[in-house]
This record gives sequence, structure tokens and C-alpha cells, in this order.
Amino acid sequence: MTGFPWNLTAYTWSWSHNILQILSIIGTYSLSLISITLFCVPFLFIQKKILKENIIFSFLVIIIFFGNYFYGKIKINNIIYNFDKNIKVKIVSPDLSLSDYNVLNEELRIERLIKISDPLENQPTLFIWPEGIFYESYLNEIKKYKELFSEKFSQNHLIVLGVNNFENLNEKKYYNSLVILNHNLEVISVYNKINLVPFGEFLPFENILSKFGLKKITKGYNSFSPGNKRQIINLGEKFNKKILPLICYEIIYTGKIKKKNEFPDLLVNISEDAWFGDSIGPYQHFSKAIFRSIEEGVFTARSANKGISAFINPNGRVVKSINTRESGNIELSFPYFNKPTVFSNYGNKIFFLIILLYIFLILILKKFKI
Repeated sequence: MTGFPWNLTAYTWSWSHNILQILSIIGTYSLSLISITLFCVPFLFIQKKILKENIIFSFLVIIIFFGNYFYGKIKINNIIYNFDKNIKVKIVSPDLSLSDYNVLNEELRIERLIKISDPLENQPTLFIWPEGIFYESYLNEIKKYKELFSEKFSQNHLIVLGVNNFENLNEKKYYNSLVILNHNLEVISVYNKINLVPFGEFLPFENILSKFGLKKITKGYNSFSPGNKRQIINLGEKFNKKILPLICYEIIYTGKIKKKNEFPDLLVNISEDAWFGDSIGPYQHFSKAIFRSIEEGVFTARSANKGISAFINPNGRVVKSINTRESGNIELSFPYFNKPTVFSNYGNKIFFLIILLYIFLILILKKFKI
């Protein structure tokens, strides 16, 4: 099923950037484990006899959390980020509802996005459009809109957007893809989504369930195929920047975003959040991007139709944002990669070390009957 680490216990702390800074060292799974320990402390005091050992243990846990809070405060106040002021990143959000996809044809949607993008001819800019705009066309068909793009965009511009793609080798495979295009709609780079949504993008046990007429929820009968790998995309000599692509809920996979030796200037996350409707879903989805920025120590640029689109800095602060019911664009100078975090170097190996530490402490406490 690919897993679904959506509402982990650590997300309880989404309200406090100070507490979240420890993510850059131990990650979300470890913070979840330690949080459960804290939340269980009150149970030590419902016994008939309150033990001195329980009071000492509770005191130590509380000290650790207060210490973490002040560590986060110091960390946030002592970081300075650098930007390339000659190159801009512009996030575009059109605020299209699911019903708009039925009312507005693809060309009208594209015209709307181009208008919102408001490109300046001589300003080098990376435009980031959300997932799902090219709902009716495959990648090999979008050249038909070349005049629309070349009229408004220039050789100083690159556009990131989502589109379906396919390849026809031994068998036809379909992909949910993030592509980077120039103003003539020439393909600079293609990333095929690795972590697919069960039932949304592929049908689990398809060989069996398809016999009963079941299919994935999204357009088309065939399931999407997962891409082979995710790797850094170099934007070329004109930009000389590196980005790491993430499509939709791929942002929720803690410790699986990038490799140790990868140093992107920007994480780019495109999403279609109209599926959530008026639920809390878009806000939950957005909070995951904040956690990944802190863990990996990288700026995140998120473009989400009907979701929260934003620039998030490496300590999880939202620099600029567009809310769920807003359309428009936000712009930021292109950030430089800051520095790798402990978690970005070792990932969830740290979580397993903490589990071993827990087991060791349990054995010690049991031996001495504490």
C-alpha cells in the first residue's frame, strides 16, 4: 500500500516552531516517540501510591522538553539565510475548484495561470504552477499551446508544472509527472512521481480487483506506474540552481525526501488540494511541508491549487503564502542551500538508535526494579 504517515503524533506540535527545531536532528518519528512518552507521564500519578521514582522521571522528561524549547528558540534566532537577488522564484495559485475543471476548458485554465503569473520579460524567474492543470493533455501534446507561452514568457523564464506522461516500451506505462519547460514548451527535465496514492493513482491488487470493474479514482482506466528515482534537477547555466521535485503527498515521507550527498537550493512541491474540499485536509497537508523543511534544512516552494501555497524557510517559518481560497502569485529571490542537518545526513537511522536506547533503559530499570 506504500504506507501513509499522515497524522503522526509529532504533528501535535505544529503550533510551536521552537519545539519543532529538534526535527533537524532526530526527525518526525523520533519526536513522535518522545512525545508519546511525555503524554503518558500523567498516568504515573493515577496509582494509589505515588512513587518517588515516578516524580523524578516526570521531572526529567519535562526538563528535556523545556530544554528543547529553548534550543529551538536559540537556533531560530541565530540563522541567516542567503539569496541570489538576480533570480526569482514565483509561486502561482489559480484557486480552481473541481467544478471549474468541467466549466473551463484546458486552454482557458492555462490563460488564467499565465495571467496570474504576470511574467517580466527581462527578469530570470522560475515559475511554479500546481499539479493537475493539464488535465486533458499528455506531455507530448502540450506543444499545441506553444504560442500562448512564447507570447508571454521569455528565454529568461522556466515553468514547473504537473502533467500526465506515458512511455510505450514493452508495455504502455503512465506517469504523474512534474516537468520543467522553457518559454517554447521545450522539456528541460521530467520527474515521474515515485510515491503514488493508493486508489487515487493506482489500484492495489489490480490484477484481482480490476476483474470486478474497479479502477483508480483519477482520470483514465490504467493505474499510474511509479517512477524509478528522484534526483536533483539542475536548472542549467542561466540559472545555475538545483531543485528537488516532490509531487503532492510525497512531502509526507519523512527521511525519504533526498539522499545524504544531495544539496538542493530548493524543494519544489506541487499539489492539487481541491480534492479535500472544505475539510481540514489542505492545512494538514501543508503542515507536512513545514516538517520536511526543518528536517532537511532546505527552503520549500509549494504550489497547491485550493491548498496553501507558500515559501517555507529551513526553520519552518512561512515567509510568504497564498491561502486556500485565494488566487495570485508570491515571489522570492532564489535561496542558496544553507547547510545539511544531522537528520538529512542520517535520516531515520537516528529513530532506530533512539528505539534501542529506549529498550536499553527499560532493561536497566527492570533490572534494578525502578
